[in-house]
Amino acid sequence: MAYDETCPVCRTAEIVCGKWTLLVIRDLAEGRSRFCELERSLQGISPRTLSLRLRALEEEAIVERQTFPEVPPRVEYVLTTKGRALVPLIEDMRTYGTQWLGADCAAERDDGDEPSDGDEPSEGEALLGAAQPVAA
Repeated sequence: MAYDETCPVCRTAEIVCGKWTLLVIRDLAEGRSRFCELERSLQGISPRTLSLRLRALEEEAIVERQTFPEVPPRVEYVLTTKGRALVPLIEDMRTYGTQWLGADCAAERDDGDEPSDGDEPSEGEALLGAAQPVAA
């Protein structure tokens, strides 16, 4: 089936399916972040790739770049309302990965112990996680 630009799934996939894109959104769901903080949390991403992903998300009005007139200049990135609307998609992917793929982000647990049957991360904890892309 060919790409259908009237299909909402196709249009959304075109925006968010680039490598690292959903992980950038996931990390920004925690709140505003500086470039170096994102680079640190997304272990393995090159500065060029991070810059390209942030620029593309800005163009789609998913991320807003905020520049502060300080010396040295400070730049922070934050999700827009349109960007925050993608957070439930990421939460659903986390649930799917846990239930069907056996994936578990150790960074989401405070104590570092294996989760017990009753351990559920809070909403804020669920939005965080070690940024490790899954090998295809």
